[in-house]
Amino acid sequence: MPRGGARPNSGPKKGTKYAPTISKEQAREAVRAVVLQHVDRMLRSQIAHAVGIGHLYTRDKTGKFNKIENAAEVDRLLSEGEEDRDYWIFTKDPSVQAFTDLMNRALDKPAEQVKVTGEEGGPIEHVFRWQR
Repeated sequence: MPRGGARPNSGPKKGTKYAPTISKEQAREAVRAVVLQHVDRMLRSQIAHAVGIGHLYTRDKTGKFNKIENAAEVDRLLSEGEEDRDYWIFTKDPSVQAFTDLMNRALDKPAEQVKVTGEEGGPIEHVFRWQR
C-alpha cells in the first residue's frame, strides 16, 4: 500500500460549492435585483448628467442657500422670480464612474477585447507545414 499523496475519490466532488461561495452568489443576486429595479431612473439621471444637472437654490433671511426640491416651488420660482435675486441655479458635473459601476454590477462587466499582434505591432504570420 502506498504511503502519502492524494487518495483516490477523496475530497469534494467536482463542481461542489462551499458555503461562502453560495452566500456571495446570493448577495450578488440580491444587489443585482435592487439595482435593476431602479435602472430606468438611473438611465434618465445619467442622460441628465451628460447634459449637466442644475440645482435650484433660494436664500433664507440669514443668507444661507437652501436647495429647492419641490417641483411646484421650482416652477413658481422659474416663472415668477428673477435669477440672482429670488433664486440661483448651480450645475454639477456627472459621475460616470458611479453609473458604470452600477451597470457592471447589474448587467456584468463587458468583456475586454484583446488584440493579438506580431512583432512590432504587425500582423501575425501563420506557416503550415506537412508532417511526415
